[in-house]
Amino acid sequence: MEHKSERLQKVIAKSGFTSRRKAEALIEQGKVKVNGKTVTELGTKVKQDDKIEVDGFPIEKEEPVYFLLYKPRGVISSVKDDKGRKTVTDLLPEVDERIYPIGRLDYDTSGLLLLTNDGDFAQMLMHPKHQIDKVYVAKVKGIPTIEELRRLNKGIEADGEFLKSARNRILSVDRQKKKAIIELTLHEGKNRQIRRMFEALGYPVDKLKREKYGFLNLHGMNPGEYRELSPHEVKQLKALANQNVK
Repeated sequence: MEHKSERLQKVIAKSGFTSRRKAEALIEQGKVKVNGKTVTELGTKVKQDDKIEVDGFPIEKEEPVYFLLYKPRGVISSVKDDKGRKTVTDLLPEVDERIYPIGRLDYDTSGLLLLTNDGDFAQMLMHPKHQIDKVYVAKVKGIPTIEELRRLNKGIEADGEFLKSARNRILSVDRQKKKAIIELTLHEGKNRQIRRMFEALGYPVDKLKREKYGFLNLHGMNPGEYRELSPHEVKQLKALANQNVK
């Protein structure tokens, strides 16, 4: 954190403890203390040497870090799992900062996942209004028609929720095995979104992989590998998110 004062919720988010929105809720609930005193007013400003506690836990002011992970199948997009399954943070054992995934990929979905301790950055990228392209490749049972794929772009209802893709196209078809490989671009990130959309059409998903996130891709990487984003890439992601706001 810089030497100037900053809003309390922003400092909490920067620490990686939680997002700014959740930090605001914790402040209003009286769960945040500054120098031993409970603070409930949003917008309260703090300085670098102020001692901040959230739910009794001291906040460590970490420098922001940003990572790109090639998530394998069979790994949970979480910091911890009550069932003892491997999590994405287990794949970055050398990272000391308290990082967490930006959004999530399902247990059986592989591909590009970003992790950070910067709550503001995570919140910005996850918000649908920023319209960042997330490109997936799905292998499905059955061969959807062009008209059915157009329905996905227009949006369909599944389990009482409206789901849609921004774009999609058929990459290949195996008529003998009755399977198809389809590329889809999403702006949202709803729970099991692609699987639910295809299930609604009657085409179960066999495999699913996120190939791209904005301009980022997995070229040269193997499942389980990760790398730190360059300062330029972080700057580009922020610019991309801001230029897409409607």
